[in-house]
Amino acid sequence: MSIGIVSAAYIVAAILFILSLGGLSNQESAKRAVWYGIAGMAVAVFVTVFGPGVHNLFLILVAIAAGGFAGWIVAGRVQMTEMPQLVAALHSFVGLAAVFIGLNADIMLHDVNALLAANGLDRAALALLDPTELAQAGGGFFGELTGFGKKLALKDAAEIGILKTEVFLGIFIGAVTFTGSVVAFGKLAGRVDGKPKKLPGGHMLNAAALALCLALGLLYLTGAGIWTMVLVTLIAGFIGWHLIMGIGGADMPVVVSMLNSYSGWAAAAIGFTLGNDLLIVTGALVGSSGAILSYIMCKAMNRKFVSVILGGFGGTSGPAMAVEGEQIAIDADGVAQALEDADSVVIIPGYGMAVAQAQQSVSELTRRLRAQGKTVRFAIHPVAGRLPGHMNVLLAEARVPYDIVLEMDEINDDFPETDVAIVIGSNDIVNPAAQDDPNSPIAGMPVLEVWKAKQVFVSKRGQGTGYSGIENPLFFKDNTRMFYGDAKKSLDELLGKIA
Repeated sequence: MSIGIVSAAYIVAAILFILSLGGLSNQESAKRAVWYGIAGMAVAVFVTVFGPGVHNLFLILVAIAAGGFAGWIVAGRVQMTEMPQLVAALHSFVGLAAVFIGLNADIMLHDVNALLAANGLDRAALALLDPTELAQAGGGFFGELTGFGKKLALKDAAEIGILKTEVFLGIFIGAVTFTGSVVAFGKLAGRVDGKPKKLPGGHMLNAAALALCLALGLLYLTGAGIWTMVLVTLIAGFIGWHLIMGIGGADMPVVVSMLNSYSGWAAAAIGFTLGNDLLIVTGALVGSSGAILSYIMCKAMNRKFVSVILGGFGGTSGPAMAVEGEQIAIDADGVAQALEDADSVVIIPGYGMAVAQAQQSVSELTRRLRAQGKTVRFAIHPVAGRLPGHMNVLLAEARVPYDIVLEMDEINDDFPETDVAIVIGSNDIVNPAAQDDPNSPIAGMPVLEVWKAKQVFVSKRGQGTGYSGIENPLFFKDNTRMFYGDAKKSLDELLGKIA
């Protein structure tokens, strides 16, 4: 396959990736957008594997088949509730790949330099040869090099310096992404404590580690061996671990999108190292879109982006405001009667709905209430669930009409005129402490003001706090009743009492 065909295919793949990102902006086009992404990746992999200068084709195909099979099995077993931790795990793979490619690039550069010296060739002389002469240079050894090896052999001193800079950046960002994503996976999966934790020294420790990485990078650029990059890998890995350990559960949605951005920049850096234009474009798309999403998420949570990525949020800043009153329970009959009398209903889904896989029951409840002539809408907080768009995906899966699924800014002013608000597995995003308690870890975070509705019913397993461990005064308000139990079972019981 010629370079021209590969370049044309890369352009097609890049266009498909851009169409994929654009289509993911709304539910109607999201499925088509996913197929655009699949097609783009298939084109990219095919032309890269069968492009010029690729050796060990059999091993590559075996690796692709093994990876594809593993991905198929994992994706088939992962529930929608586990999607956030799956995304975090996939980010870690990108980071680890960046580290391995960076280290391999240095090893290959050393081997190419040794071959050039052994054959009495220098880079300046090679640059003057035409393709036929290049193939015969050094007794034909040049023609036996891989495509990447040939690029390395033709680089001059300045280009090698740039290459080493790219290797350093790819390894550093990749290692931070890898360990940070592993910690994020652990926190999302409940295997690591979600509370923010830091070693003594906090940010100063991170700053010292960063300075040491930069010093090692300078040593590497001035001729030190690969040992510098091995140390950078270890130290940057520590930075990633310490950064994400210092971020609390309330900020994990931002962490997921932030790590998505990191993985993109790591891929872009390695794209420069390999001289692969498509990898550069794809990495830049992922990195920039992840950064934009992180900014949007921070804005939705009233967080400062720099403060979040450096840790320090998600923990208490003082004594929390005392919560007075008691939680009052209600049964399915009571909820059914309130819905019978209501004209307007707003449903607020959260992670608890995902855990219980109650989206189909929610959809059926919506259908029955609308059949009775009632106005039913959904209020979606930007960080509902543990992944941006988590609730939108679940509701779309359950075929809830898109036009009644509204964002927080579109519906928040309507709660005072709402007869019934039903909170299903949500906690922090409906917590009035964000407005009332300046010492709350979520102080200042925009929330859905459900407590302003005439009646509020909260579907919840028990009296525990949410993922971030913050008590919710909403559950103790006079107009709130707690509909305890598994969300799906509770809703199915409620459906039995609504015609």
